[in-house]
Amino acid sequence: MKLPASLLLALLMTLPTPPSNAAAAPPAAPPATAPDAARKPHPVTAPFGATREDEYYWLRDDDRKDAAMLAYLEAENAWTDAVMAPLKPLQDKLYDEIVGRIKQDDSSVPYRERGWWYYSRFERGKDYPVHARRQDGPGIDALSIQAANERGDFAGEQVLLDVNAMAEGKGYFSVGDYAVSQDNRILAWADDAVGRRQYTIRFRDLETGRVWPETIEGVSPNLVWADDNRTLFYVENDPETLLTVRVKKHVLGTPVAQDALVYEEHDDSFYMGIGRTRDDRFVTIGVESTVASELRYAPAADPRAFTVLAKRQRDVEYDADHLGGRWVIRTNAPGADGRPATNFKLATAPSDATSRAQWSDWLAHDPGVFIEEFELFDGFTAVAERSGGLERIRLLKADGSQQYVAADEPVYSMGLSVNAEPDSGWLRYGYTSLATPATTYELNVATGERRLLKQQPVPGYDPAKYVTERVWVTARDGAKVPVSLVYRKGLRKDGTAPLFQYAYGSYGISMDPGFNSPVVSLLDRGVVYAIAHIRGGQEMGRQWYEDGKLLKKQNTFNDFVDVTRELVKLGYAAPGRVAASGGSAGGLLMGAVANQAPADYRVMVAQVPFVDVVTTMLDESIPLTTNEYDEWGNPQERRFYDYMLSYSPYDNVRAQDYPALFVGTGLWDSQVQYWEPAKWVARLRDVNTGTRPVVFRTNMEAGHGGKSGRFQRFREQAEYYAFVLDQLGVAEAK
Repeated sequence: MKLPASLLLALLMTLPTPPSNAAAAPPAAPPATAPDAARKPHPVTAPFGATREDEYYWLRDDDRKDAAMLAYLEAENAWTDAVMAPLKPLQDKLYDEIVGRIKQDDSSVPYRERGWWYYSRFERGKDYPVHARRQDGPGIDALSIQAANERGDFAGEQVLLDVNAMAEGKGYFSVGDYAVSQDNRILAWADDAVGRRQYTIRFRDLETGRVWPETIEGVSPNLVWADDNRTLFYVENDPETLLTVRVKKHVLGTPVAQDALVYEEHDDSFYMGIGRTRDDRFVTIGVESTVASELRYAPAADPRAFTVLAKRQRDVEYDADHLGGRWVIRTNAPGADGRPATNFKLATAPSDATSRAQWSDWLAHDPGVFIEEFELFDGFTAVAERSGGLERIRLLKADGSQQYVAADEPVYSMGLSVNAEPDSGWLRYGYTSLATPATTYELNVATGERRLLKQQPVPGYDPAKYVTERVWVTARDGAKVPVSLVYRKGLRKDGTAPLFQYAYGSYGISMDPGFNSPVVSLLDRGVVYAIAHIRGGQEMGRQWYEDGKLLKKQNTFNDFVDVTRELVKLGYAAPGRVAASGGSAGGLLMGAVANQAPADYRVMVAQVPFVDVVTTMLDESIPLTTNEYDEWGNPQERRFYDYMLSYSPYDNVRAQDYPALFVGTGLWDSQVQYWEPAKWVARLRDVNTGTRPVVFRTNMEAGHGGKSGRFQRFREQAEYYAFVLDQLGVAEAK
């Protein structure tokens, strides 16, 4: 299925703006001591009778209006301000360095679709992107458009969305998706002005500029047009749980209240998405849980009746696309021998398929190769795979031959880029490493010619000054854990350097070794940067994920700690100069490791951390809970309850010396609710016997991804970088 155009531009959203020259308000008098939240008895009881005391449960307010709760968060922010005040010069210096390595008026690589070239660009000094397009014609291609944008020549450009103008006067603003009708005339987009990921759909005629009066609220950012150019499919969210529950269709110019229900999902463990197939023949509705999938399809020319491609079955996952009169399906479904394709395989099926009995294996399952995704072309198929902990792209040609896209370094990240037109003989792909900025190439599959379309400009950066490598660490149970490293040339591996170790380790999400411009500020101060590819991700294939979830979740934490200890042993770092960082489920990792191995870390950063596992997973009203029973377990069952309780960070805080901690959250976070880190910090303050600072920053106008706009994002990063470097005893760049 085709990706929404705006989602393909996500990387550009991280470009920063310069600091404001407005005079700052005089600082308030700093608090003398850290906040001490009130403790109020509140038992939390599981269905089978087990009871836990949650003395900070009162900090939860779903409406975000409770005065006492807000006062506590503001007090924590004031304490963080006081602790961070002496580091303000370092924070400003880091910010200036990060901004200095960014080309502020950069743009994305244009791609062509239905006679138009689409791209996004930023203007110097502005927070948000401009989404635009140019009509195809003689002499118009990706390189010529990039050159025009570089010159500031926007003649012939049609602005679709100037997000700067749309966001004016708002503390938060995000365009989650936009879609242009098949006749290229009508624009639909979904925006969020709160950060709660509840979007509103709006419409504009691109020829006349007219904005339709109707708006559709409470939706997911996922929009698909039918062929009539008047009917838009969208996904409606549950207002309480925020789960994607219904697909509806809106006919432009008609009352939203009359929008027809197309499909409703009654199983709360499934997510939902919509799309169009590669050949534009079908509109699709896909639902998936952690362990099962189901896809429906209807003719885009007349999408009234949807047909199920194959009924859902537990432990059978699949996704599918259509081109050349057949479905191509990526699946882990068992073969004729009854053995599941753990690392996935490719199958094909006729256009009118309705069951797995009609599927035929095409690319066989390989236990050493994980198939991640694929892209269909008229003359070949591109398959994104993983092998040996690294990504690669395999090309399946029409004549039955195969080839691999070459990599330029031993440790890298490679993946499919925007390939909007299936009749192209050129494959676009992205390439990067910890030392190589993000690069977009296109490869002629027939001739082997490779063209550089764009490399992320990084002013002042010289990749020759840095070294990237891969090491393997043997975990305590014998598993071999890959670790990607980057550091400045000249590093002496004598056990004196500081280390910044990052990981995620959940949902099968892989953390690949890609270039991260702000990290250069760490490297230039002699810090070694490491990504630990721990179990729970999918870097080593599907089993790597299976071995880091449910009743094997402890492997995730053990892997992280074992990597740290081995890197110290190998001389990459000093034992007292190790920093650790993770966010969301990676924040769970930080919380668990802080409890289990606090002496191995001097400082930790936990952003939007999922730290109150048991209470959250017992509460089905909280977004994501029911979808994730197959990731964490359902604590209504005693075995999962007990296992979760054994590692849940909030429940395992105890009297010991903790590392310095920088904890961040957003008041409007819909993924990990703000009260989880708030309660965790409050309990840490009660029992922490150490003297290292614990600071807690709540962004009062943000959700799970932090503040919108690129200025604030890099201000926040400079703040916790300053905190980390101070704890590691590092300040000056080399």
